[in-house]
Amino acid sequence: MTNTPVCVLGLGLIGGSLMRAAAGAGREVFGYNRSLEAVQAARADGFDTTEDLDAVLRRAAEGNALIVLAVPVPALGRLLAHIRDVASGCPLTDVTSVKGAVLDEVRAVGLLDRFVGGHPMAGTAHSGWAAGTAELFVGAPWVVSVDDHVDPEVWALVMNLALDCGAVVVPARSEEHDAAAATISHLPHLLAEALAATAGEVPLAFALAAGSFRDGTRVAATAPDLVRAMCEANATHLLTALDRTLNLLNHARDALSQDKPLTDLVDLGHAARIRYDSFPRPEIVTTVIGEDRWREELAAAGRSGGVIRSALRVRGSRG
Repeated sequence: MTNTPVCVLGLGLIGGSLMRAAAGAGREVFGYNRSLEAVQAARADGFDTTEDLDAVLRRAAEGNALIVLAVPVPALGRLLAHIRDVASGCPLTDVTSVKGAVLDEVRAVGLLDRFVGGHPMAGTAHSGWAAGTAELFVGAPWVVSVDDHVDPEVWALVMNLALDCGAVVVPARSEEHDAAAATISHLPHLLAEALAATAGEVPLAFALAAGSFRDGTRVAATAPDLVRAMCEANATHLLTALDRTLNLLNHARDALSQDKPLTDLVDLGHAARIRYDSFPRPEIVTTVIGEDRWREELAAAGRSGGVIRSALRVRGSRG
């Protein structure tokens, strides 16, 4: 746990869970939401929140708080403009499911030197303050970007926040994150929507539906505007993943239409799932943040499955 205050902008599932987890770790944490209803709900639960954006940013600036952007990509521009005008010196991170689009927004307002992207790989099909829980991130991978511009001290702040929330840190470059997230997060949303819509056209389907349908369509219960925002913001990488999936499905369709076995797709998918079940998660322990090529070293370790479970040393720090 560190003493850096945390200012959370956005009190939905992720932002609300982050507030709860950070407070549970002993952090000073305060937040903002545009909706008065969410602010009042958070206050009723004992959290320090406001609907006054300028006031919360002035407080963040006075305490040099770590500002966390916890809103969908379409809402980033407005918040970043306020941060630039009121709290431009504060360290800045986000919890958005795409990194390239966020980088573009941050760069456009001139805040890149204080920004380190983040993405906790956790969530539910529910949304809003009431859906949040302090345990949401426990054991979950939390991507912390190691792009060329990132400042080591800000990176360490984001790493420590993720660890305080109970997550394991996965270092990754933003471009690589977005390519991976397209396959394991955004594509599954599209497949779940398609599966649910297809079953919804068959009269008996819902009456027979059990585990396979439930698990395969779980994320289709997510608020549609959130699904659109994340998928559209990662369109380039999602198109690549979608084309690959359509190609596999078309080959399966051809096999079925020609009375041939589905061996290729079924064996390929089964083997990939088995590899996932035994995927290694070695702990990253020797990298010193701020040393020569520390970003490249962490990116390579993350690419290989490495995770950070306890805080790495920062160059120049004691201990």
